[in-house]
Amino acid sequence: MQDEEAEAVLRAVGRQIKVWREAAGLRQGELGSAIGYSEEMVSAVERGRRIPKPDFLEKADEVLGAGGKLAFMKEDVERARYPKKVRDLARLESEAVELGAYASLQIHGLLQTPEYTQALYAMRRPAYTDEEVERLVAARMARKAVFERVPRPAITFVLEELTLRRPLGGRTVLRQQLQQLLDLGQLRHVEIQVMPTDREDHAGVMGSFRVLKLPDGKTLGHSEGQLHDRVISDPREAQILEMRYGMIRAQALPPRESLAFIEKVLGEEK
Repeated sequence: MQDEEAEAVLRAVGRQIKVWREAAGLRQGELGSAIGYSEEMVSAVERGRRIPKPDFLEKADEVLGAGGKLAFMKEDVERARYPKKVRDLARLESEAVELGAYASLQIHGLLQTPEYTQALYAMRRPAYTDEEVERLVAARMARKAVFERVPRPAITFVLEELTLRRPLGGRTVLRQQLQQLLDLGQLRHVEIQVMPTDREDHAGVMGSFRVLKLPDGKTLGHSEGQLHDRVISDPREAQILEMRYGMIRAQALPPRESLAFIEKVLGEEK
């Protein structure tokens, strides 16, 4: 997993399950049979090698008579399921009072439907396992909590026109995704803009990035690359990204026209 924080959580949970199992006088296979999991899975969880699902913890808690102590760990385990870079990014998003993102090649992650995200991860090479895809999709969907935060942050997006037309995952997935854009674009604290393909001036040709403003007034950037993402904390670099994002928004269609454009594309797909 290459994630010391998550590994520590999983080892601690695994030790607790082992302690309760042994106190109950059960072997790993017996516990597995009682909760509907294999002996191999119980062994891997106890060694911190596999991430137990909420159902695993709930059933183990009941069978072992842990009085809620194992089930209580669901939240910590759920966070450990997500890759460290996702957890770090989610922390920043949970603190930001303003969040702006430019997406050049695909619909931005915070706007994606589960089906669209699933398609993206399924086409990655080298290929992910089914378990890895499930974990990554769940992590991305969990970040959408930023839309429900109170007080509401100001959230803006600029999407390339081509991302609205590229049928990643198929036409049905694309239609669902376009409808979700229209739904999210109706939220009062969210603005979605479209950058038409025919624009002659474009400040975003260097690729996707985002800008986050924290409560203390500090601005951070986040750039996305082929193999590595990075948080940009240097004030001068963050200022450049903030300026660039402002130019991109000025060059794109206004929010109202953008939603009309998305609705038009959706109509073409039906």
